[in-house]
Amino acid sequence: MLNPVPDLSFAPVQNTAPQMLSAAQIAQYNDLGFVQPFDVFSPDEIDEIRRKVDGYMADLGPDGAYGINCYQARVSGLWDIATDPRIVDRVADLIGPDVLCWATAILSKKPQDPKAVPWHQDASFWALSPARTVTVWLAIDDADADNSAMRFIPGTHDRGALPVAATEGDTNVFHKGTTHAEALGDPFNNCLGAGQMSMHADMLVHGSLANRSDRRRCGLTLRYCPPSVRITDDSWARGVEAILCRGEAGHWRTHPRPDNDDITRTTSPHVVGNN
Repeated sequence: MLNPVPDLSFAPVQNTAPQMLSAAQIAQYNDLGFVQPFDVFSPDEIDEIRRKVDGYMADLGPDGAYGINCYQARVSGLWDIATDPRIVDRVADLIGPDVLCWATAILSKKPQDPKAVPWHQDASFWALSPARTVTVWLAIDDADADNSAMRFIPGTHDRGALPVAATEGDTNVFHKGTTHAEALGDPFNNCLGAGQMSMHADMLVHGSLANRSDRRRCGLTLRYCPPSVRITDDSWARGVEAILCRGEAGHWRTHPRPDNDDITRTTSPHVVGNN
């Protein structure tokens, strides 16, 4: 099943009775393509989440040193974060009452990590249509300009698919990126304290620089969409294991909460996402 022309347009949020977000926050999401920061987890809670994330990365060894992709249906710790009402309530104000989480990624940049994520639009890499995914970026560590916080180019989410070209050098995480991104506007540093989160639209141009600091920058991305979104490529679908966070799943096949929290006892379906 292939759809050669996916719908990558942006549909402004129409929500006259949000439960968590203000009208101004929804307007910002519509205008700029992102909204932040939100306080989600207390210091004690994020300390426990950090210990869990560090354990996952340590257990996977070199395979988990930079990124751990799409274990939300495989380990209970990630399931519990993805379905936490403090996150899902805010996402639901943007996408509606039926909320699926179809991907997650633990992304860790070590101190003095030379890797950069070039400017890109996530949905242009995905086999999903229409483009209605909201990405939550949860700060496991404090993230700021010094240790390579993710950067957005505001207002680039409603321009459709922008031109891409191959990236140069061997320190780019992706082999291609959005061309002439510097002409699209001034970057916004998505600075977050540990336990805070942001939300951004799937066609917003974003990326991150190398981490030149002496501090790690680790975050957890969570990808949420309504059931109106469809997977357009059967081969790509094999790497997607969605979980139902709220409401009805529609045509999506979803997975129950796993009993297992030992990441070494399972594997990932390997849908990749880096920021």
